Amino acid sequence: MAPTAMMLWTELVILLALAVYLGTMVYCARMRARHRIVAPATSGHPAYERAFAIQRNTLEQLVPFVPAVWLFSALVNPLVGAIVGAIWVVGRVVYAVSYAKAPDKRGPGFIIAFIALVVLVVGALVKAVMSLPL
Repeated sequence: MAPTAMMLWTELVILLALAVYLGTMVYCARMRARHRIVAPATSGHPAYERAFAIQRNTLEQLVPFVPAVWLFSALVNPLVGAIVGAIWVVGRVVYAVSYAKAPDKRGPGFIIAFIALVVLVVGALVKAVMSLPL
């Protein structure tokens, strides 16, 4: 496969990550409507507060994830980047589902996604530094 064709896997993973975030937005909006939380309020029923936290936390993690997976894939290996990125996506889904059911059970999903993010950032950083002309 040509390098540009391999990047399609990374692009697909980024789109999946965005789909997960869109899912958290819809879930948050549903909980807001179900529990009649009138905007601009961001507190009220615990189920809504959990949904809002899931959405907010997913956005916080999405910000470093997108450039990290893109840079890792461009600098190191697009297929490995896509695989590690897919692990991040799975971790965020596990996190969201666990948090919605029982907030104290969200740890495993967070750890899965966080480790994947660290691998992406450190891998891209190491490759970038090693590629610097001396």
